[in-house]
Amino acid sequence: VQLQASGGGLVQAGGSLRLSCAASGIIFIISDMRWYRQAPGKQRELVALITKGGSLNYADSVKGRFTISRDSAKNTVYLQMNSLKPEDTAVYYCNADVSSRSVYGPFQQYWGQGTQVTVSS
Repeated sequence: VQLQASGGGLVQAGGSLRLSCAASGIIFIISDMRWYRQAPGKQRELVALITKGGSLNYADSVKGRFTISRDSAKNTVYLQMNSLKPEDTAVYYCNADVSSRSVYGPFQQYWGQGTQVTVSS
């Protein structure tokens, strides 16, 4: 299974970007899907999570500005980022729990390669 992230880039403060992450390979079912980010010199942090049932969870720093969504038919997760701030600058990674055998698992966690988001002031 591979996760391919895309959509990063350079944007001015207040602007928007939409990240995408598509999973491919032998996939029976995908459970939770997540976006993380890691800024230089900082630990990787969870930005947003979406469960298979559609429950959402966000880091306090992005609530009201970022929206996570998924297209289960395409095995893809999105992150719509609005009102971007310089402190959102980081490498963004997608992450997913995937079973290649059955709806009951076993589930394995996979990571995408990361996409750079840079917000200028």
